[in-house]
Amino acid sequence: MNPRYPVFVPSKGRWESRLTIKALEAIGVPYRAVVEPQEFDSYAAVIDHKKILVLNHRDQGLVATRNWIWDYAQSIGVRRFWTMDDNIMGFYRLNRNLKTPVTSGTTLRVMEDFTERYENLPIVGMNYFMFASRKSVCRPYIANTRVYSNMLIETNAKDRSGRLFRNEGFYNDDTDLCLRVLKDGWCTVLFNAFLILKSTTMTVGGGMTPHYVGDGRYKMAKELAEKHPDVARISEKWGRYQHQVDYRAFQRNKLVLKAGVEVNDRVDNFGMILQEQRGSNWVPITCPICSDGAVLPQAECQAC
Repeated sequence: MNPRYPVFVPSKGRWESRLTIKALEAIGVPYRAVVEPQEFDSYAAVIDHKKILVLNHRDQGLVATRNWIWDYAQSIGVRRFWTMDDNIMGFYRLNRNLKTPVTSGTTLRVMEDFTERYENLPIVGMNYFMFASRKSVCRPYIANTRVYSNMLIETNAKDRSGRLFRNEGFYNDDTDLCLRVLKDGWCTVLFNAFLILKSTTMTVGGGMTPHYVGDGRYKMAKELAEKHPDVARISEKWGRYQHQVDYRAFQRNKLVLKAGVEVNDRVDNFGMILQEQRGSNWVPITCPICSDGAVLPQAECQAC
């Protein structure tokens, strides 16, 4: 099963690594790479040129590119769209403290269906693999916090003045966008049930990496702290500058179900089945408890 909404991957200088593109291709999810005109030939040499969208600008930074994608999504009339950074190495499902690589786009479809339940949820996305610990109890999702590097965005979401949301600033515009959305009373959802394995910032050439060298990380943290002094400050984590955001004030933002939507307790795995590789074949894992040997859906046997 694939997502119903388009997936865009803005990419610069990474036609050789193209981590996200490879990860999406591995699970069969359609995508459009969004590249600057001077790099089209390089990307077209390694991926189908029909999967490439060419920007009308160059060297203006990721924010300009993300807004171009947003405008493009609006022009083609889609209700929502995915945008993913170009350094994602894989997609996972976390269930019963087991992080399992997924082999299709079903997890994206699940998040889309979840989002469609609510009338005030313009942004959702997946948590980072490293931030969802297998050794602790993780809620399936966290409401009203930041969404990094992968976003399902409502195309026509507006701020309280009636102006369409767009990305702003230069650094960490995804954090800034989430904060502006939350301050206007909307909600966000960060899924722990579904994860992305992403390369660490500044470890892959290209993209925004050149802008983080030297004092770039300090500039990044400073930009956000100055724009949102009520909730953000400059801190140091892992031996480097980072912003620190306090999201507690936004817990009062409550998800609102659309009229007529009812949520029940029935488990729906959307056809996902936990499998193990034996040689060159993938074999469904059967429940060791059930006498009927029922296929085990994502580490949870409903027959038991």
